Amino acid sequence: MKDDLYSQIIEDTAELVRRAAHPRKGTISLSPETAALLERIRVRPSVDPPVVAETPGDGVALLQALAAEVSECTKCDLCHSRTQTVFADGNPSADLVFVGEAPGYNEDQQGIPFVGRAGQLLTDIIVKGMKMRREDVYICNVIKCRPPENRDPTLEEKRQCESYLIRQLELVRPKVICALGGHAAKTLLQTDESTGHLRGKWHFYHGIPLRVTYHPAYLLRSPGEKSKTWDDIQEIMKVLSGEIAPEPPAGEKTLWD
Repeated sequence: MKDDLYSQIIEDTAELVRRAAHPRKGTISLSPETAALLERIRVRPSVDPPVVAETPGDGVALLQALAAEVSECTKCDLCHSRTQTVFADGNPSADLVFVGEAPGYNEDQQGIPFVGRAGQLLTDIIVKGMKMRREDVYICNVIKCRPPENRDPTLEEKRQCESYLIRQLELVRPKVICALGGHAAKTLLQTDESTGHLRGKWHFYHGIPLRVTYHPAYLLRSPGEKSKTWDDIQEIMKVLSGEIAPEPPAGEKTLWD
């Protein structure tokens, strides 16, 4: 039906052009805008482009495709110093996503986030504290490549990598996000406030409840703050169990709306 209508429009237009043409030269004067428009519609695609519908079941394959894309990324200079990219670890359908800062030496070598000393502490929080398996959650970082000497990632590096993180969260569709440390919190919440100020309360990332807590690397340096992190983790567990249900601001949409 659409093809027939399109053909009729083209035929009618052609007839109008013929009638308006110069009787001897067979030409017609067109404005540049009209000429450009006719050029765009002169050749119609033989078929309409396919419509790709994403469902939760597509997530694994799409995350694998995204990981392959990330592995070839050259958007910033970190691509020159990395051993490999560090995409994610865990369950692609997890209810809980931990977002950290950037890979360190061990992560850069193994291609898996949070496998060094800080990673072991995070694993202990998940396994010993939350009574979950590490493979039941999803773990990733804002930055997918290790900054040299484990320096802080720059604002530009975070900006270049942010689209990958957004896409990961779109595909995983977690019930809760835990931002580990300032870089993750500031990127997700688009704020300059400190971790200490942001933690201890619920925030929302496109409708998803988000809890900020201290990065495990910071806890290794400041073990006295572990009790505060445990308070945050307990609140996350309450959401996962259905004991509480933080409400986002009215009208806020999720990433997949």
